[in-house]
Amino acid sequence: MSEKSDRSLDQTNPKKENFFRELYKNLRLIVRLLRDRRVNPILKILPIGALIYLLVPTDFLPINPLDDGLVLWLGATLFIDLCPDDIVAEHRKALNQPMEQAGDMENTSSEIIDAEYKEVPPEKK
Repeated sequence: MSEKSDRSLDQTNPKKENFFRELYKNLRLIVRLLRDRRVNPILKILPIGALIYLLVPTDFLPINPLDDGLVLWLGATLFIDLCPDDIVAEHRKALNQPMEQAGDMENTSSEIIDAEYKEVPPEKK
């Protein structure tokens, strides 16, 4: 019983953190794929259509929040799955690269440079 309570008190839940990080990465990936000219324009209808469905007040199913979420998830997932694998891999690599570099920056020691400044009045013409 104490094992369950220990797990629930764990503040650094990697599953939650990974879920939101992956969600953010997938949103950025979709935006990058929408801008890429190598992706078929017909495929670009999927995420755009899902957003339009979310904004237009129509109810096809009586359970509104669930069908909205399902349509958004399905549109995004199908769009990423149907895009060419090499293009998706290229964009994923580009999205992961800055985060790795930012992680390297956090591990380096930060130096504080003490300096003075002087305000220079603008030149008159």
